[in-house]
Amino acid sequence: MNHIEEKIHDYVGLAKNNVGIDPALFQTYDVKRGLRNKNGTGVLVGLTSIGSVHGYIIDENEKVDVEGVLRYRGVDVYDIVAACEREDRFGFEETAFLLLFGVLPTKEQLRDFCGFLSELRALPPNFTEDSILKFPSKDIMNKLARSVLTLYSEDERADDTSYLNVFRQSMELIARFPVIIAQAYQAKRHYFDGESLFLHQCVPEYSTAENFLHMLRQDNKFTHEEAKLLDLCLILHAEHGGGNNSAFTTHVVSSTGTDTYSAIAAAVCSLKGPKHGGANSKVMGMMKEIKKNVKDWKDEDEIKTYLKRILNKEAFDGSGLIYGMGHAVYTLSDPRAVLLKKNAGSLAKIKGCTDEFDLYCMIERLTPELYREFKNTTKPISPNVDFYSGFVYSMLNISPELYTPLFAMSRIVGWCAHHIEEIAYGGKIM
Repeated sequence: MNHIEEKIHDYVGLAKNNVGIDPALFQTYDVKRGLRNKNGTGVLVGLTSIGSVHGYIIDENEKVDVEGVLRYRGVDVYDIVAACEREDRFGFEETAFLLLFGVLPTKEQLRDFCGFLSELRALPPNFTEDSILKFPSKDIMNKLARSVLTLYSEDERADDTSYLNVFRQSMELIARFPVIIAQAYQAKRHYFDGESLFLHQCVPEYSTAENFLHMLRQDNKFTHEEAKLLDLCLILHAEHGGGNNSAFTTHVVSSTGTDTYSAIAAAVCSLKGPKHGGANSKVMGMMKEIKKNVKDWKDEDEIKTYLKRILNKEAFDGSGLIYGMGHAVYTLSDPRAVLLKKNAGSLAKIKGCTDEFDLYCMIERLTPELYREFKNTTKPISPNVDFYSGFVYSMLNISPELYTPLFAMSRIVGWCAHHIEEIAYGGKIM
């Protein structure tokens, strides 16, 4: 500690004794901590037509568990993914069109939209050199937030919140996020990790997923299966209703009438928080510990013993949580996890990772039973999207420090849609 920190240390002790909120006051004034009711249901804070998350029903004031459903503009995400699989095509761009404009595109509209994104991927002149390479960051999300705010100064109509201009800004941000993230990562590797610096230009005919893998890898090489799985991840992370922290942040900040860049930068900063965007990194950290301490990945008793140690706060981070299991809204299933699990299993066979995939499946199967035993609860516990997404990224040889930025690369679509919705239908500052 330097002399200033030493002095502040004294003041911190002073603050601890003189500031704070009595926990009982939250009940006295009926304040919903975490915007949650006592029965676990969410507090209604607004309406949105962009994404709907369905995980339970209320029947005669009782919460009833159901299979999870995620819809984008009323379209079931299962149907979006099934159509892409059936026709063996990429679907993130189609998903982006749907979320932005409210309808699925025709073939001609989709072709035009993909063409627009391809044209818009290029960053402003000297942006890479002046904003990314000269000011690298150890944290890619930090660099992403700063880059978004820097783009404000490159936009002659930055404060224009007319529909046409905001749609233009939104499409530019959707197109540029993969480029900024890839370049920020390469700069981080070079300046902080001592690795060689390589920057690749986008390929006009590539999809978002293909372009990102192309920019990420030194030899530009990737397989169709790898790009399709990354595309699936982007589809599944694109939107999740208005109640999650970053989407709600977008609405709150947008309600002030501020510019697009400020609203989106705020959303990026929200997602950066480990309680929101970093959950899959927690899963990967936990799995690393399990693989290190469990000798036989096929021994159910040995795995169960170590999971009990986690629940007893004797292993991993001492939280008593098995990360990636359970969700605030979904009860019987998270549709994103269902789809990721199915596709992760297919890639695991190609990559020779079936033993590790089987370990994930066993933990998924054992955890509900252990939670019932340790937490004395009958609440169903199913894997959420974070349980398998980190495993998928690891099979794609994507570094853990890119997991949350990849989330942002997809969720920028939902944020832009929520920003537009607030401008169009909000009207009042929150």
